[in-house]
Amino acid sequence: MANIRYIQILVFALCSSLLIITTQSHGHSGLPKRHAPLFILGDSVFEAGNNNYFNTTARANYKPYGETYFKYPTGRFSDGRQIPDFIAQYAKLPLIPPYLQLDLHDFSYGVNFASAGSGALDGTRRGSVISLKTQLSNFKIVRKSLRKKLGDHEAKSLLSRAVYFFNTGSNDYLFAFDTDPTVLGSYSQQEYVDLVIGNMTSVVKGIYKRGGRNFALLDLWPMACLPYGRGTLEKKGACFDTITPYVTLHNKGLANALQKLEKKLEGFRYSFISSNEFLTKRMNNPSKYGFVEGKVACCGSGPYGGIFNCGGMKISKKYNLCKNVSEYVFFDSSHPTERVYEQFAKKIWSGNSITAPYNLKALFEN
Repeated sequence: MANIRYIQILVFALCSSLLIITTQSHGHSGLPKRHAPLFILGDSVFEAGNNNYFNTTARANYKPYGETYFKYPTGRFSDGRQIPDFIAQYAKLPLIPPYLQLDLHDFSYGVNFASAGSGALDGTRRGSVISLKTQLSNFKIVRKSLRKKLGDHEAKSLLSRAVYFFNTGSNDYLFAFDTDPTVLGSYSQQEYVDLVIGNMTSVVKGIYKRGGRNFALLDLWPMACLPYGRGTLEKKGACFDTITPYVTLHNKGLANALQKLEKKLEGFRYSFISSNEFLTKRMNNPSKYGFVEGKVACCGSGPYGGIFNCGGMKISKKYNLCKNVSEYVFFDSSHPTERVYEQFAKKIWSGNSITAPYNLKALFEN
């Protein structure tokens, strides 16, 4: 009888020890040790549905958006998943939800702040988007929430491991040309580009000041030759080459700005990603990469599908929709298809041909 009692006590002690070890290893959040969250900032290329929650025309919460993968419109400007969705998958994270999602309470895996139509400049589509500066303010709120939930030490560790993924700037140029070209006339090309990049780096430094250390930023696409550039801005079917000098200056300037930040900020690590080179190759030689059409959008109207009315929710209601979206580089006038995004995500995750000095996998394994 004494032996049985001794065994019971021993088993109880062992189970209690295991429970304590398990609890300590998971901390407050129950997350795997050393996991790195993903925080996403930017525009429609990264938008996951924030614009669904306020009054704006910059939305994609209607069909046929989302039908390839989700089977319903989520607010993403594509037929399916976007670059951050694939990166989250490769990093063994769940889909990163939009910040304004009403039932969102856990930010431990990260959050998506991106807003379609926004730019680096506060004045870009002011009042109808969440500006990059406001996205930074929302990050500060999330940081405060994490500190309250996890404690200062664990929150600091989590935020320092996180990857901060940016795509912004294109709307600062596109909407200036499309809606108010006089804005550009107030500055030299270099001065205007410096304003855009200055706002971008200001937000990067704001996140760094609050614990961020790992940053990934995309350069600008070949905007002159997007279906939107060919079919709407140029109106003659040629590339809208007037915008190209801004794109060239921006991409060079952003690369230089990140190099300077790396030298100035201790522990700052980054990936500068050449989306321009990647997309240009698929536009000019689609068959080499498994596509049929590289210049015309699958969904839209007008020359090259360049009128932005996919889904018929804009002023112009009639639109065309291709039969096989997987054959197209572009889904609508300004945004690629899920297949393109997947190819891109794979390339920047573990490759080094369009990422420098780190790829995304290296940032997550910091």
